[in-house]
Amino acid sequence: MALTVIQHVLTRLHEIGISDVFGVPGDFAFPVNDAICQQPGMRWVGCANELNAAYAADGYARIKGVAALSTTYGVGELSALAGVAGAYAERLPIFHLVGTPRMAVQRARAIVHHTLGTGEYDLFRRMSEPVVCAHAVMTPQNVAYETERLIAEALYHLRPVYMAFPADLANQPVVSSAAPVPAPRSDPDQLAAATRAVVAALDRAQTACLLPGLIVARLGLGHRLQELVDASGLPFATMFHDKTVLDERQPAYAGMYDGALMNEEVQAFVEGRDRIVTVGTLMTDFNTGSFTANLDPARTIAIDHHSVSVDGHTYPSVELGDMLAALTRALKQRDWPGIAAGSLGPISGAGDEPISAEALYPRWAEFIQPGDIVVAETGTASMGLGFARMPSGANFYNQTLWGAIGWATPAAVGTALADPTRRTVLITGEGSHQLTVQELGLFEQLGLKPVVFVLNNDGYLIERLLCKDPEILYNDIAPWRYTELPHAFGCDGWTVMRATTCAELDAALTAAAAADKGAYIEVVTGRYDASPLSLKLSEKMKQAAAEG
Repeated sequence: MALTVIQHVLTRLHEIGISDVFGVPGDFAFPVNDAICQQPGMRWVGCANELNAAYAADGYARIKGVAALSTTYGVGELSALAGVAGAYAERLPIFHLVGTPRMAVQRARAIVHHTLGTGEYDLFRRMSEPVVCAHAVMTPQNVAYETERLIAEALYHLRPVYMAFPADLANQPVVSSAAPVPAPRSDPDQLAAATRAVVAALDRAQTACLLPGLIVARLGLGHRLQELVDASGLPFATMFHDKTVLDERQPAYAGMYDGALMNEEVQAFVEGRDRIVTVGTLMTDFNTGSFTANLDPARTIAIDHHSVSVDGHTYPSVELGDMLAALTRALKQRDWPGIAAGSLGPISGAGDEPISAEALYPRWAEFIQPGDIVVAETGTASMGLGFARMPSGANFYNQTLWGAIGWATPAAVGTALADPTRRTVLITGEGSHQLTVQELGLFEQLGLKPVVFVLNNDGYLIERLLCKDPEILYNDIAPWRYTELPHAFGCDGWTVMRATTCAELDAALTAAAAADKGAYIEVVTGRYDASPLSLKLSEKMKQAAAEG
């Protein structure tokens, strides 16, 4: 018996690693929603709203490499669009399944709900075009080909794709066939030439280091990069967006490089190398310490997703994974000079002392265990914890480029669901938490056991640090009773505590570590207790504004 259009797509998505689809139902999407619930090996994960669903898919894709999102036409897909844009910026392949009105309705330009009343039915897909790398309307005749094309596009570009399912076509049988598109391969001549050029450049160098980037993680090539480090002896540092692409507990790790803002020893080490090899690294403002990084182009070798650049020459059609493998074979083991990575220092503060930044971040760093998944909201919390040296096997995730407030809570649902064998630790500010807090209930519904830390510093601290008037009204938020939220959202049996002193924080951390179910800890600090990087960033941005 032939598969239906939607069954065919779901079967292929399951084959590439997707077992869960996040979304919100709607009448135009009922055929899609029904099929997901009935698809063997696949689970429907209903979120509180479409934006949260997109963020959850974002988190899921960071672990699994791919994810799927389901919304209804118009109101649903537009609600998810900001989250899809974040996935586009952060290089995450997400398959956005949109249920649309029947083709007869569209051809008639009928005025139906969830439309603008203009009879135009391609408008919302066109709105999505800047934040997806490909799109298609799925029909019985084209679904086989378009599915393979969209999978190939999503994986090649590491971006979302848009798949529209008219309600009257989604359940029709497939009348086409197509084979999967092979993964891209490097041009052998270009690969060989690029390898020779990189090896020659490193042979002439007395000092060198790697700067591994998030594209390595998105491609699932961390193991291959680690093989290169082991074979060559090259030391490495990481930038903020790229934290834990490689294990931070190995001798080759030099620490976090954030331009001139932080870690002067690491800055001097990286910028002083004869050769700096970037591997899938994005030179964003937060990654470069507000563009204070000083990487000499003449000394920088760039191994990008689909090309390599050395000494002013670019070698196209060279895939990153192929290049890593070639260099692992070609480079000789050397005792490259390196430095030892630092840490946040000893834990300070005790007893009834208030929880300062100096007291908080070393405690959080000590709390994180090998193998943990750490999801940190953009802002002062992630900026403080980002410079902690993570345990072996732990991963640190932050939406560094897109930087959407509220991303972390639903993204943590996605990471926890993608790998429930690991502990997810969510660290979010209370302002961000208020945007997407509904998904606390989803943790409980799905049987997940996260540790949630809510940093309560009485408002938007990162905004207070960056704006002209820290006490201006828009930096204030409603004073919620955070420790009552887990009960309100159905999280029965969770460990719930509030810490206002160092002793209370120590007790809460001990209880959270021993919790049988989820844990929810509100951490109360002073209004301006900020992590060092957020203070440095504030100084830099205000200086830039003053200079014009």
